[in-house]
Amino acid sequence: MIEVSGLKKSYKLSKRQLAMIADRQARQKVKIAVSDLSFTVRPGTIFGLLGPNGAGKTTTLRCISTLLKPTDGKVLVMGIDAEESPEKVRASIAFLTNDLKLDKHFTPLDTLRFFADLHRVPKALAEERADVLFEYFDITPFKDKKIGELSQGMMQKVAIAVSLIHDPPVVIFDEPTNGLDIITARKVTDYLKMLRDQGKTIIISTHIMTVAEKLCDEIAVILNGSLAAAGTVASLLEQTGQKDLDDAFFEIYRAENGGVS
Repeated sequence: MIEVSGLKKSYKLSKRQLAMIADRQARQKVKIAVSDLSFTVRPGTIFGLLGPNGAGKTTTLRCISTLLKPTDGKVLVMGIDAEESPEKVRASIAFLTNDLKLDKHFTPLDTLRFFADLHRVPKALAEERADVLFEYFDITPFKDKKIGELSQGMMQKVAIAVSLIHDPPVVIFDEPTNGLDIITARKVTDYLKMLRDQGKTIIISTHIMTVAEKLCDEIAVILNGSLAAAGTVASLLEQTGQKDLDDAFFEIYRAENGGVS
């Protein structure tokens, strides 16, 4: 389970960043990326953070994953305080981010073995998991090639396999289908559904409405760092009086911006 309560994350802007803001009256020394955000992700569900670029989705996931320290609020992962015991939280999660950099001189197999060793996965079990993940994501024919020789999509699949090698109970994926072709993207979403059916706690971020609508059991719409709406797809459609999530999102967006789209 993931419990986020009153999460806030703010940054102090540098002089250079301040100079890039055209409107002097709009200039503030502190940027609030996430403001008073609260939600719970239950085991056996896929929870989606939905919002445009810059809404605060990635910042939220990084706070949950202990990569960022919240300015205020509390994050519990499997009952563990993310700020007090970050090492225990990191051992319990799979975290996929677009910023994950894999050594281009390593092979996919070497990389998985390295990360399995970091997570103290027994060697025999690590080899077994690597085989399963490689086979599912069609990495097997490329497992002994250098990562620098792989396509962007194949590198993304290796990153997914790396993040899952220790089979953790909590899965946190930031834009998991970004840069993937339609077939590979479907494989990723199907795999997430399989992990959900195993009882894992899953949270993803996305700005792609079709992914959220087909994949997520519950959704939180984040706009300008704040929670604008939350619920199941069905409840959000009922709340907004719309027939699909795309239209529901724009209705929520208009409401948050005083009716201006």
